[in-house]
Amino acid sequence: MYQIGNIYFITAIAVIGGGLFGFDISSMSAILGTQQYKCYFNEGPSGPPQCSGPHSNTQGGITASMPGGSFVGALSSGFLTDIFGRKRAIQIGSVIWCIGSILICASQNIGMLVVGRFINGFSVGICSAQVPVYVSELAPPSKRGRVVGAQQWAITWGILIMFYISYGCSFIDGTAAFRVPWGLQMIPAIILFFGLFFLPESPRWLARKDRWEQCHDVLALVHAKGDRNNQFVLRELQEIKDMCEFERRNADVTFLELFKPKMIYRTHVGVFTQIWSQLTGMNVSMYYITYLFGMAGLKGNSNLVASSIQYVINVFMTIFALMFIDRWGRRWPLMIGSTFMAIWMYANGGMLATYGSPAPKGGIDHVEEESWQIHGAPAKAVIACTYLFVASFAPTWGPVSWIYPPELYPLRVRGKAVALTTASNWIFNFALSYFVPPAFVNIKWKVYIVFGVFCTAMTIHVFLCFPETAGKTLEEVEEIFLSDVKPWNTHVDYQHVVREEQGDVDPEKRLSFAVQHHERRDSPVTEVAHQTEAVEKNEAAA
Repeated sequence: MYQIGNIYFITAIAVIGGGLFGFDISSMSAILGTQQYKCYFNEGPSGPPQCSGPHSNTQGGITASMPGGSFVGALSSGFLTDIFGRKRAIQIGSVIWCIGSILICASQNIGMLVVGRFINGFSVGICSAQVPVYVSELAPPSKRGRVVGAQQWAITWGILIMFYISYGCSFIDGTAAFRVPWGLQMIPAIILFFGLFFLPESPRWLARKDRWEQCHDVLALVHAKGDRNNQFVLRELQEIKDMCEFERRNADVTFLELFKPKMIYRTHVGVFTQIWSQLTGMNVSMYYITYLFGMAGLKGNSNLVASSIQYVINVFMTIFALMFIDRWGRRWPLMIGSTFMAIWMYANGGMLATYGSPAPKGGIDHVEEESWQIHGAPAKAVIACTYLFVASFAPTWGPVSWIYPPELYPLRVRGKAVALTTASNWIFNFALSYFVPPAFVNIKWKVYIVFGVFCTAMTIHVFLCFPETAGKTLEEVEEIFLSDVKPWNTHVDYQHVVREEQGDVDPEKRLSFAVQHHERRDSPVTEVAHQTEAVEKNEAAA
């Protein structure tokens, strides 16, 4: 079968898996404020036209069922991808998504809706864990951040597209207002399933299965338009062989491998990258933006239109990351993004505390979660800070939280490691989705202060513990963790890796460059480098 070799086309198809998550976010955030949804799943005493909808705890459970399923799916994806390959695992996820969407679309009660969302979440867990691994193992180092970051861009597009579909359907009478968008979200999964047939398998997974000819073919297809003798392709193939040989001399891989002394440091970095991305408060803002703007006095269509603006900002601000993330690196975007997000969270909390007041009994417009209100210029400032918060997240933590974890781990544990880090994302997504609606009722504006503190803590954590991985092959990243270099002393060398891909760095300079950059003699790539130097010296002496 014909296979696509252009890394951007490969990415465009693969990251539809990320778009599924975006579809789910806005299919809930745009619908939960509509009267059709509230009246069909109503748990309050009032009836049409002012149904109160599910109670705050129930709505938290409905929303949290998706990340709950994603947690299970992400953990399962490590086993699926090791057995079936990266590509087949993503295809399995797309089939599961269609099953979940059918159940959601046909939901007759809250229980059925929760089950369908849990199944959808299982699919998202698989795709969100393995799409970054898949594209990172195919991409050349100078483009890796850009193509893995495209997953976040796909998420933002999924959010935007589904929000406007849901907004348009909100004008339909009856249950079709939410059944139509919930049914339409099957379409991207169908496209993903069939599109993957035209993509190559990960060369590093093929190497793990000793399918070296196919591995060589894929590297040549993606990096050199089919030229198997290209120097960069041959170097990449040799590095993969060296790494596989080194790994085979070690014990079989289980999840426990991630917690052994030589691996636990990078496990902690990968896990916290995903945990912190949730504790920024961004996904909470996405799910419950209609509640937040309801506190600021926006109602009905005005609330939905104002909410959609943040999704537009999210899409277009992510473009900067796709263009520049491989030059910016990983550390600085994370630190700058969390610093600015902390500022906007503290500002919102301060304005709500100073100028806000408790909402009438029962909330605003019969929405219990809108238990606090603010009016006038301060309300507009709250909306502006919310937009600025999104603009700070979109080019920083949004894409980097998906780019960074797959770069941290050696091949033998990468599938399971990224499954674990992604599962960490989803379990915190689950907790926040469930507890935030009651939090708005109980601690009101202080919710913003809590997330502001989290953003401050993550800035400090990144500075002290997160090394730079941009501008290095996945095999070279291994060397950073086997050395004693401090995270704040690691830097991006984008121009070097571009010259290397173009064949402008000869082997001797490449070895000397590797030795300069934090590599230890007992690491696999450095070990091979020194062995090669020794052989060359012996041959010269002879």
